[in-house]
Amino acid sequence: MELRELRELDLNNIGDWPVLIKAMTILLCCIGVGVAVFYLDTDAQLGRLEQERVKEQELRKTFETKQRKAANLNAYRQQLEEMKESFGAMLRQLPDKTEVAALLVDVSQTGLAAGLEFELFQPEGEQSKDFYAELPINIRVTGHYHEFGRFISGLAALPRIVTIHNVRISNPGGERGAEDSKLLLQAQVKTYRYLDEAATK
Repeated sequence: MELRELRELDLNNIGDWPVLIKAMTILLCCIGVGVAVFYLDTDAQLGRLEQERVKEQELRKTFETKQRKAANLNAYRQQLEEMKESFGAMLRQLPDKTEVAALLVDVSQTGLAAGLEFELFQPEGEQSKDFYAELPINIRVTGHYHEFGRFISGLAALPRIVTIHNVRISNPGGERGAEDSKLLLQAQVKTYRYLDEAATK
């Protein structure tokens, strides 16, 4: 078929066109329609499909995380109960208002039992924190090094929480190596008491 014959084709009488031309025209029309459908509809759908795939991956990760948490829920509940019991036990180690005086006596008796001599035993004002109050006590005691160790061990063995801070040990006599020379320990001992809900409001 020549180019001249193609020019002579009548668009108003497509039925008379040669079979090869009809087939090629139909093929080109189908390709055109396919391309138009792809760009006008399918391309947008493929974009949405990719977005949904990304979303699916995120949902899978979220699901796996929640599934792991759900699988360990009983263990978490048991751990929470243990923490509550432990917290309750710690709270019971904090004296209430009526026991603070007895605890102060315990601290001083622990020092005396260790063989220390108190030069200063000065409780300061109580300082309120979130759910507890702190009672700092400035102490200055003299004794031997091992007596200091027995004193601190005795504080740790008390049934209530007592901590020791800002420890400074010095040798006021200045004698080095003398076994009977006494040392001076200055520190701040802190004891704590639980603030009930009425006190914290």
